Amino acid sequence: MTTSVTVLGLGAMGQALAAAFVRAGHPTTVWNRSAGRDAELAAAGAKSARTVAEAVTASDLVVACLLDHRSVHEVLDPVTDILADRALVNLTTTEPRGSRELAEWAAKHGIDFLDGGIMAVPPMIGQPGSSVLYSGSRQLFDEHRTTLELLGSAEYFGTDAGQAALVDFALLAGMYTMFAGFYHGAAMVRAIGMSAEDFGQRASGWIAAMTGSLPQAGATIDSGDYSKPFQPLDFTKAAVDAIVSASRDAGVDLDIIGAIKNLVDRQVADGYGAQSSERMFESLNPRAA
Repeated sequence: MTTSVTVLGLGAMGQALAAAFVRAGHPTTVWNRSAGRDAELAAAGAKSARTVAEAVTASDLVVACLLDHRSVHEVLDPVTDILADRALVNLTTTEPRGSRELAEWAAKHGIDFLDGGIMAVPPMIGQPGSSVLYSGSRQLFDEHRTTLELLGSAEYFGTDAGQAALVDFALLAGMYTMFAGFYHGAAMVRAIGMSAEDFGQRASGWIAAMTGSLPQAGATIDSGDYSKPFQPLDFTKAAVDAIVSASRDAGVDLDIIGAIKNLVDRQVADGYGAQSSERMFESLNPRAA
């Protein structure tokens, strides 16, 4: 038997989620606050609901992909009586504390709740490389896992509904910081007339090669032993100081590289210059005394 699914919210991601369910043959109902975004889905076989109540009533599994945490409440608070005894999966981008609040709200109203973080852009949904991180109701995850895996690989992080969002945001923090570093480099090479596209071609292979060392860097951080450096902080400081100087000469602001310099300088000032560069992590998250 195929699970009936309702998707609430038809932004680019919501449309991609609904399309994945439709392609797999699941009876799919869609709803959006503003009209006109359901035409393509309806042509593919989805049913358009005029109201949230109609949409929720139509399915056993309800997937919310809305603007933000507040919009989840605005849309779902009026239909808690209909949602009771149904499965609700929140794929709205939500802070961990918001995910936990929604889990408490759902429990109060007898709603089985699972929170998710989507690690993909809309065109990736249902394709290799797409993944969704989940936490909350283990029963819901197990019961609907096959359906959820239509969106991408599904990984469960535990009953604390905020855990998936925290991992999601941590991965996004790494991504955005990486892109910011690329933007800084592109600004530097503009001084010699190199295009950002050309620099991007050069940076993509270099960055990809460097990311292979991340698991080992993580192992060093977890061990707390920075005494056997591949690259000591003193060396990193000399390199970063030189990059800062070159950035100034190229007329580039120090918002990005200046933050890295600050982390390195703090560790060197505390006497850890001979230790591994991974130790700058301790400037962000020092161990409890």
